[in-house]
Amino acid sequence: MKQVGFNMKGVAVLTVAILVVIMVAEVQVTKAATCSAVQLSPCLAAITKSQPPSAACCNKLKEQKPCLCGYLKDPNLKNYVNSPGARKTASSCGVAIKC
Repeated sequence: MKQVGFNMKGVAVLTVAILVVIMVAEVQVTKAATCSAVQLSPCLAAITKSQPPSAACCNKLKEQKPCLCGYLKDPNLKNYVNSPGARKTASSCGVAIKC
């Protein structure tokens, strides 16, 4: 009978592969948006006063894009997210609101 031993090179490759999978999973988790309409406060002037959106506003809109449909379903937020000012701001930032 032939004994099968541990090949240190194989163990090292497997360990590195597992670490890569863990790191990729962590990156995907950290990219998930935390839905909070308060995070869109940098867009307030652009939405209500027709000012051009700031870079901070556009960044927050892009971060919150996965949340926008949920905001549209919320009776307390729907009128703000669906307002002409909000739609114009989103469009200026290159964020499509499609649900």
